[in-house]
Amino acid sequence: MKEYVAGMTWGEGPRWQRGALWLSDTQGGKLWTDHDGPWRGIPLDAVPNGLWFLPDGRLVGAMMHQRRIGVWTGEQFDTYADLSAVATGPLGDMVGDPHGNLYVDDVGFAAHAGEPLRPGRLLRVAADGAVHVAAEDVEFPNGLAFVGDGRTLVVAETTRQRLTAFTVADDGALTDRRTYADLAHLIGDDVRPDGIWSTQDGVWVATTTGHAVALVRENELVTSIDTGTLLPIACCSDGGNRLFVTLADTHGLPLGEAMATKAVHTTVALLEVPKAGDTS
Repeated sequence: MKEYVAGMTWGEGPRWQRGALWLSDTQGGKLWTDHDGPWRGIPLDAVPNGLWFLPDGRLVGAMMHQRRIGVWTGEQFDTYADLSAVATGPLGDMVGDPHGNLYVDDVGFAAHAGEPLRPGRLLRVAADGAVHVAAEDVEFPNGLAFVGDGRTLVVAETTRQRLTAFTVADDGALTDRRTYADLAHLIGDDVRPDGIWSTQDGVWVATTTGHAVALVRENELVTSIDTGTLLPIACCSDGGNRLFVTLADTHGLPLGEAMATKAVHTTVALLEVPKAGDTS
């Protein structure tokens, strides 16, 4: 089994595609992958946050500080969709549906620049490139995932310590906002959800300062995996029973201080988790 350990600062948006792992190093300015063989970081002038693969196999990224969706050319992210007319802050995580529609976080404020917290939004990029505001007043939107039959979209609200669900209407609009899981209640007061990943068994949540990766269903904690002193940032599966989790080591410093001084290092853990219905 491969180990993904070298050189990453802050690993976001892990995605598994055709036997290769991809992730964004938002603080180190690189795109990491083993697509071409060895695990390597590709330096970028503009770095994505969330990553996703379109139905035709192309990799797209939410360009964090440029308010656009980029499409990977093998060397850089060219513009796929311009979000500057609607985005109010940095872009965060991203998820897509089988029809090529993308949903992306408009975080609303730049935490790294010391801006005060203000509500963000969820933006929808249709397959034809049209951009719409899908939901307003989402507090620090982070990880995104479709659950069930794809008619429910779940977003991690980091500062609210919860997962929030929306019903996806036929036209892609997000309606019927509701709490999917109150993570502070289910897991603990230190939880700050970042990346999430949906499976048949529920939604995996990387809790960062909660020091755990947890599997939750609607208002139910299924299981939790302790990560010790490491902070789980984001996660994804390979479609089977392997879960990739990016883990940050702040070397004992508070997270904010470690991020500001880049005294943080990310590795990737591969966890074996049972498939749905597997009780062995």
